[in-house]
Amino acid sequence: MEAIHRASLRILSEIGLEVLGDRALDAVRGAGATVDRSSRNVRLDPAQVEALVATAPSVFDLYARNPERDITFGGTNLVFGAVGGPAFVSDLDRGRRAGNFADFADYVRLIGALDIIHQEGGGPLEPTDLPVATRHLDMYRTFAVELDKTWQCLGFGATPVRDALDVVCLIRGVDRDALLREPSLMTVINTNSPLRLDGPMGDGLIEMAIHGQPVVATPFTLAGAMSPVSLAGALAQQNAEALFLVALAQIVRPGAPMVYGAFTSNVDMRTGSPAFGTPEAVKGALASGQLARRYGLPWRSSNTTASNVVDAQAAYESEMAVWGAVMGGVNLLYQGAGWLEGGLTASFEKLIVDAEILQMISEVLQPIPVDEASLGFDAIADVGPGGHFFGTAHTLERYETAFYRPLVSDWRNFETWQADGSRTATERANTIWKRLLAEAVPPPLDPPALEALDALVARRKREIAAGA
Repeated sequence: MEAIHRASLRILSEIGLEVLGDRALDAVRGAGATVDRSSRNVRLDPAQVEALVATAPSVFDLYARNPERDITFGGTNLVFGAVGGPAFVSDLDRGRRAGNFADFADYVRLIGALDIIHQEGGGPLEPTDLPVATRHLDMYRTFAVELDKTWQCLGFGATPVRDALDVVCLIRGVDRDALLREPSLMTVINTNSPLRLDGPMGDGLIEMAIHGQPVVATPFTLAGAMSPVSLAGALAQQNAEALFLVALAQIVRPGAPMVYGAFTSNVDMRTGSPAFGTPEAVKGALASGQLARRYGLPWRSSNTTASNVVDAQAAYESEMAVWGAVMGGVNLLYQGAGWLEGGLTASFEKLIVDAEILQMISEVLQPIPVDEASLGFDAIADVGPGGHFFGTAHTLERYETAFYRPLVSDWRNFETWQADGSRTATERANTIWKRLLAEAVPPPLDPPALEALDALVARRKREIAAGA
């Protein structure tokens, strides 16, 4: 860990990052960084980097519209987020298609219906049938109406961040000052690996930091393509880029909440295609968790697969990714449910299969109660050698509360096995998401708040169209 840490500081001090945005370049120059305006290269002193990173909090809260949905990042807390950002959407009935607003709204409603998913992930799919300049407003309105959980805004520039701030202030009934004390928004800011921060991403990070909203600082380091093929080299580059983003946020606002984002995996060296859920990705997750804890930062990892369909490959790669993240001490499992095809597609069936994985992992993480009643001595004594425990009071008293309830496979229903038992997990998931969607009811929103939200969205669309 110390060798990777030292290499990361050396990268920042000797090689530096290319910073394309003027706001970010001015901010780091004002803080004393070495800046070459012609090449836009920025180099930071190692001691300054460590001092800046140390000002970011180790634990922070994110406040939802429903206080029961507030979540805590850092420490031993674990937050499961949904898939975010794919350009396509798929299901068994309609196949793979371009992202659209109708599917977007349905997917968000399903995220609200699945309690194992604690946070929306920044748009489960891209609604490509909406105008680019204003589609974020329709996305935010959907989040605000369909969810009482926390949600992520878009970070590619100051405008989508400011609009998200206005929406969340309205929905929660607070002002910007209150939002500084009780942040409600989160976004992901990616470096353009290797060693570049583009303008819109830098502007989005700065705007979030100004208003005290947490950012997940995430380099996109795939070993062999965007970073060295050796895992140690990829981690050193990932760490340097993540520390740079954290340092930039602290320059803008000391104490701005940040999450250490890790996305180190590898590419298939035969094809150049990204590979996920691999042994290298698991090793990268274990190391990244240690690095984040070294800096006292909450840590983000992901549930990923390169499979094109919801099949055995998708399941075992996702479970590898989730298990590696959880064993590494992850605080935010981003892309936690629904990711398919290397992040190109949000799948309705994969959402359900992943929810099953998350439920199993969550159950594994629960402590084993050890008390007089749970030891079951009386039951063992009653049954004696060669008996069974199905009908004992010990079993019947605990059955409905003590055991994991599967979503996709109902092993209890023996009577309908011939009709249902031969269906694949993907086919079962198809039935489940449709049922959940049909039964889902949006959380209530006061009519005056909804009216004000619609007025805000309409006004901002007019202003954007007018170039304001």
